[in-house]
Amino acid sequence: MKSSFLMYKLYAVSPQINIQQHFVYHIQSSGVQKKSMANINEGRAFTEEQEALVVKSWNVMKKNAGELGLKFFLRIFEIAPSAQKLFSFLRDSNVPLEQNQKLKPHAMSVFVMTCESAVQLRKAGKVTVRESTLKKLGAVHFKYGVVNEHFEVTKFSLLETIKEAVPEMWSPEMKSAWSEAYAQLVAAIKSEMKPSS
Repeated sequence: MKSSFLMYKLYAVSPQINIQQHFVYHIQSSGVQKKSMANINEGRAFTEEQEALVVKSWNVMKKNAGELGLKFFLRIFEIAPSAQKLFSFLRDSNVPLEQNQKLKPHAMSVFVMTCESAVQLRKAGKVTVRESTLKKLGAVHFKYGVVNEHFEVTKFSLLETIKEAVPEMWSPEMKSAWSEAYAQLVAAIKSEMKPSS
């Protein structure tokens, strides 16, 4: 958790830091090596054990999906305030994020989609987001210039949100299971990151 504290401390001291600087700092402070997100799930299958951990934790979390989705997005914006510019409904808003009536449903929708795709991953053998939704996600992420560092901040925020939601279940194995599920969702989105036709 030391790297998380250092990362938050860095943002408190210097909120102007850009997301690339943050990502490099986080990677350096946590000792994690940066991997290419495009290759992260090559040759890796989502195991039965990983599926069980994801399903068990999602069954506990889903009743609070709205609250957890909002926490997830608030954490993203705490780590990378500049990410707010990626959302048209936040750009010119003076409403505090916690009270933004458009953020709440969006955050819940993204959180539920992410978790549901993780739950279905092993059964389907791939990410199970409707093809039209996946194409739209890819096009929107492309249009707004989403880069690897955005996905990494989102992953960190997702894992921290889940860890806080189910602390008694959290383990290195559960972290690995959710990380793998997220990596496969990101790979599916990235495969569709091209201009909309």
